[in-house]
Amino acid sequence: MASTWQHTTVLLNEAVDALVTKPDGNYVDATFGRGGHSRLILGQLGPLGRLTAFDKDPEAVAVANAIEDQRFSIRHQGFAALGELEAGSVTGVLMDLGVSSPQIDNPARGFSFRNDGPLDMRMDTTRGQSAAQWLATASVEQMAEVIRDYGEERFAFQVAKAIDARRQERGPLASTSELAELVARTVKTREPGQDPATRTFQALRIFVNAELEELQQALEASLHVLQPQGRLVVISFHSLEDRIVKQFIARHSRDEVDRRAPFAAPKPMKLKALERVKPSAAEVQGNPRSRSAIMRVAERTEVL
Repeated sequence: MASTWQHTTVLLNEAVDALVTKPDGNYVDATFGRGGHSRLILGQLGPLGRLTAFDKDPEAVAVANAIEDQRFSIRHQGFAALGELEAGSVTGVLMDLGVSSPQIDNPARGFSFRNDGPLDMRMDTTRGQSAAQWLATASVEQMAEVIRDYGEERFAFQVAKAIDARRQERGPLASTSELAELVARTVKTREPGQDPATRTFQALRIFVNAELEELQQALEASLHVLQPQGRLVVISFHSLEDRIVKQFIARHSRDEVDRRAPFAAPKPMKLKALERVKPSAAEVQGNPRSRSAIMRVAERTEVL
């Protein structure tokens, strides 16, 4: 039963405190999930405030549709669609990246190696190619590249070779347990306390959902929609995401000099980095899945 899969929102108060600067502002929760951040944002808004949420997951959209608040709306889209909003119309954008606990804990979604289920991994189950479908036809080189680049797995080529051998001997992989067992036999060393399948599952999830590409598109879109002094708040859970966010903020937090026109006035910076926050020891103890979270906060400058 889906209701048994609970989600504990990470950095809940810290994120909303950093985001909401004007009670009657127009805010975006770019990754609704199960609505922890959205509900607290609504609690901070005045009667003229507005909150627009995005989510690919039909189950998340169903939860959002149950919120009866005229100030709130949900869009069944990935957050790259943020750029469809009016330029300069948003007071703050929150992005809580990664996968939610209900997605991980529901075996039918195929995100977890701990419970057997179909090898799906799509955030939006209404469209796109599942992990099983891609693994059935991808070349060894393609699989190795994805597992290496998105999972930072040292044994990516060996895992890809093992998947290919399995396909030839017994047909394509269909379940999470089949993939997890194959990886466990192939990856001979692992980090303490980490399942050997962790990196491969992460890589496939990121690839199937084009997570890093969508993150880059959404960050660029945030510059388009944020008002001057509007806040960008991003919570990431692994180094690939955080590196993109960190470099994006750094790149737009300095004046841009056109090297082709060295005597021209530099374009003023678009963002001002404000803070970097990690969960407290108490939060990590209460919710171990929060331990890798990093929240970065930036503010849109006056120039649009």
